[in-house]
Amino acid sequence: MRVRDLPLSPAMVDHFESRGIDELYPPQAAAVEAGVTDGRRLVAAVPTASGKTFVASLAMLTADGPGLYIVPLRALAREKYETFSDLPGADVAISTGDFDSTDEDLGDADVVVATSEKVDSAIRNGADWIADLACVVVDEVHLVGSEDRGPTLEVTLATLQRRAPGVGVVALSATVANPEDIAGWLDAALVESDWRPVDLRTGVYADGSVAFDDGTERSMDVSGDPEDATDATEALVTEALDDGGQALAFVRSRTEAESLADRLAAAGLGSSPEVAADIRGLDGTETGRRLADCADGGVAFHHAGLRSDHRIAVERAFRDRDLRVICATPTLAAGVNVPARRVVIRDQQRYTGSGMEWLPTLEVHQMCGRAGRPHLDPYGEAVLVGDDASRDDLRERYVEAGPERVESRLADRNALRTHVLSIVASDFAASREGVLDVLDATFFAYGTPTGELGGVVDTAVADLVEMGMIVDGDDLAATDLGGRVSRQYVTPETGARIVAGIRTAAEMDTSTALTALEIVCDTPDMQDTYLGNRERADMYRFARTHADEFTTGMNEAEDFEEWLTAVKTARVLHEWIEGATAEELVDRFRIGPGDLESRIERADWLLGAADAISAAVGADAALPFRACKEGLYPSDPDSDSPPVA
Repeated sequence: MRVRDLPLSPAMVDHFESRGIDELYPPQAAAVEAGVTDGRRLVAAVPTASGKTFVASLAMLTADGPGLYIVPLRALAREKYETFSDLPGADVAISTGDFDSTDEDLGDADVVVATSEKVDSAIRNGADWIADLACVVVDEVHLVGSEDRGPTLEVTLATLQRRAPGVGVVALSATVANPEDIAGWLDAALVESDWRPVDLRTGVYADGSVAFDDGTERSMDVSGDPEDATDATEALVTEALDDGGQALAFVRSRTEAESLADRLAAAGLGSSPEVAADIRGLDGTETGRRLADCADGGVAFHHAGLRSDHRIAVERAFRDRDLRVICATPTLAAGVNVPARRVVIRDQQRYTGSGMEWLPTLEVHQMCGRAGRPHLDPYGEAVLVGDDASRDDLRERYVEAGPERVESRLADRNALRTHVLSIVASDFAASREGVLDVLDATFFAYGTPTGELGGVVDTAVADLVEMGMIVDGDDLAATDLGGRVSRQYVTPETGARIVAGIRTAAEMDTSTALTALEIVCDTPDMQDTYLGNRERADMYRFARTHADEFTTGMNEAEDFEEWLTAVKTARVLHEWIEGATAEELVDRFRIGPGDLESRIERADWLLGAADAISAAVGADAALPFRACKEGLYPSDPDSDSPPVA
């Protein structure tokens, strides 16, 4: 099947053909035959690089109205926004929290790219453009099974179908074990294929050789100890580069990613002085300098501790082949498009807080799927580094096994409270039966008996009544507090914590900016900040010195370590507002530039929410939420405030 055979305008045909898309890949042709250009609902479970984005483009370009492309990550949203913006005549908008178009722009767009959280927020706030949608594409739909994003994604899809009746839905995934269940839930046709444009073989390294799943074996020349995982990783990366390819090396932690990048850069594998110069121009932090030094050697590291503009620079340089190697934590595998000739997975376990645990099979398959770049690589290889003791286990666990089944996480008590409040506050339902009717369109309801669903909804309603966010009389209705919590897009637990903090502050003799920051930092919606053993004593002294400014007494915290971590975050933000530079804070508090960036962004959101919530509380406490929020982003154009992008 050729592009010219599709119901596209001549300009669109020329656009795709100019990019080498002339003949459809088999999975793309199967999607067309399944009706993707006729508005049919579709689940495409096909490998990475097999043309899912083109299928999405076809669905949106042939729909009878605007299209929405939902992604899990903002980095992926940026990439798709740039891709769709190249379509001739297409008006594309983006909504992710950092690159937000106005509601008017979103309403006028042919294609909107957004995270599921932004779509959920738009629905809660009654955005008019939602009702006009004709096609919704969900990328990485297997994430409906993730603990953090899954409940929001499935409730968003359920409520979207109410706000835009008859909307077409196309769901995409490269790693899902039970796509037939997803298709059944969405009442969609299923296109399932293992076809790839570049052959991929996966193997396990042990004791100087790699045994691949196609039955072949390759001996490796390891200059160090063949049983040392890092020596083996260096040999595997070096061989791929010597063969003209690029490599991705996955390790368990930020520290390991930086350490491996330092080692590979020192090995003389390449040189990227222009990339290094660009990175040095972004900031003066030690992390930035170290990244630039690695780039001088043609290597980079990638993890959540980097500023967003550092990550963007690394991803772009790798795609442009200006960097030869990226050493990354597993988060890169679920993000933007950065394929390589060879993927090396040195670490298959990571520390989870209580001990070392195996990575999920789905996560490892996502890493392996990055191997092989169409039109550039003749093949792709993924290698898990093991030893004689682990060789068979790795093969059985990751090479021969399929990914885990996708199961709904909506039954989580906190998640269900959040979405029941949203349903009631958004006027989707005014009764228990109405809430059940909305949730009946979720993936959770698809596989759950009605009685069980009713029980968990009753529990959520009772919790929200106790929190003062819902009134359960003849009808269900959100209180003023509940409405504000839902519209501000914070969880009920965070809303309740903020209310308790405001009421406690009203009875204190002293309330300051530090008080306001402690309230929002000690909530479930604020990300944890690492608290090292060496700084615990210093943070304890700080908490004791400022005890009269905090709403939680040092002997009152339910989890003292968790509260002390919140105090650290509040202290970092307070010093930022008071004029400390990013370089000073990163060095003093042992956090990454990306950690500072994300905490500032979260504080901006939570301080705004707290200011709105305070109006519903009625407590006599003039807390400076708004002043702190305004202080997070200095107006001085020469300021080194980290851009949230």
